Amino acid sequence: MTTFARLFIGLFLFAYADKLGADEIVGPWNLTKLKSHVPSMTWLDRSKPVHSLLYEGELFRGKPTEVFAFYASPTTLGEGKAGEKYPGVVLIHGGGGTAFVEWAHLWAKRGYAAIAMDLAGSRPKEPTFDARTGAPIGHAANQTDRTRLPNGGPFHGHGEKFDSIGGDVSDDWPFHAAAAVMRAHTLLRSFPDVDADHTAVTGISWGGYTTCLAASLDDRFKAAVPVYGCGFLQEGESVQKPSIDKLGERRAEWVKEYDPGSLLPRCRVPILFVNGTNDVHYPLDSYMKSYNVVPAEKQIRIEVNMRHGHTPGWAPQEIGLFIDSSCRAGKPLPKLSRPTIVGDKVRVNVDTATAIKQAELHYTVDGGVRSQRTWKTISAMLVGDSILSAKPPESANTWFITVTDDRGAMVSTTVEFQ
Repeated sequence: MTTFARLFIGLFLFAYADKLGADEIVGPWNLTKLKSHVPSMTWLDRSKPVHSLLYEGELFRGKPTEVFAFYASPTTLGEGKAGEKYPGVVLIHGGGGTAFVEWAHLWAKRGYAAIAMDLAGSRPKEPTFDARTGAPIGHAANQTDRTRLPNGGPFHGHGEKFDSIGGDVSDDWPFHAAAAVMRAHTLLRSFPDVDADHTAVTGISWGGYTTCLAASLDDRFKAAVPVYGCGFLQEGESVQKPSIDKLGERRAEWVKEYDPGSLLPRCRVPILFVNGTNDVHYPLDSYMKSYNVVPAEKQIRIEVNMRHGHTPGWAPQEIGLFIDSSCRAGKPLPKLSRPTIVGDKVRVNVDTATAIKQAELHYTVDGGVRSQRTWKTISAMLVGDSILSAKPPESANTWFITVTDDRGAMVSTTVEFQ
């Protein structure tokens, strides 16, 4: 080997080693540290079926922070077996919400290890439990009853979500929220009763927004389910658009750093989008733009007039079934092709491991604000491995098809605009 060849190889190996040693940075987040550093934590209460804890957060205006969280698993409920490990799930509340003990308990009863954190620098009131069943009592109904943590991070108001953009990122709520989720994920994976290779994330409203960020930043998740939340909030009819527009010269920076539409193109985590036709916070045009830019495996569930809220947001069984299919080898949700119009019919191909019991075409002919439009539904039919439906009327401007299987699980095609 010549001296030149040795020199070339040496320089190549040096550069490659340097590359390997560099931290992965995306926007304001150091992904390498967030994934590798298990945050310090303190148990606050392990005497109840759902445990409570504090874990290390990001610096806020130069000072250390702590994040409150509930943790539950079959082990904490007294229903686990010695040495058994469970898939994990990270639960992200929405605006006005907090860590929900009911939500963590629900997933623990489903056989998961669940962590639900507060992303507003606070902690909820102490939960109470039914002495007979061990179930939490009335916590979600009193979500505004909380206490500010002495070392809490930023509150989750519009000022912290939007107006803080520019300069020091440590006062930006979106930065803290996504980092707190990734820290919770790293912490969850470190627990002895957690199967670290099978974890998922789901969130509601602003938690769905944060789920989009987390799924785009943290490729350790095996599944993600944003409910309502999406990107492209600077466009269309989202109620968040005026707050973004008011940023003026800083608007482009917020969109680049914190709108999920800028990050979802890097998402490699299988993802199920869940929303309603008339959601005022995350309208269908922004929703479909978010769905379309995701390169990963993806599905969608659009429900006519789905209510917006925490309890309605964690209720759909499809969330659990989708996560089960990635984390517990459960039967997947039916997969639908994009609808095509052939003559006077709409055709959708179906790939399913379960029996299809119902198919429907949903459409609206109304104009105006999307959240106020009326939807109409007509039946479709299963023919072999396809769904056939009458074509929506020429006056229809937005439409899609849903199928429901023998478990009662519903999925949708993409929403079509014309």
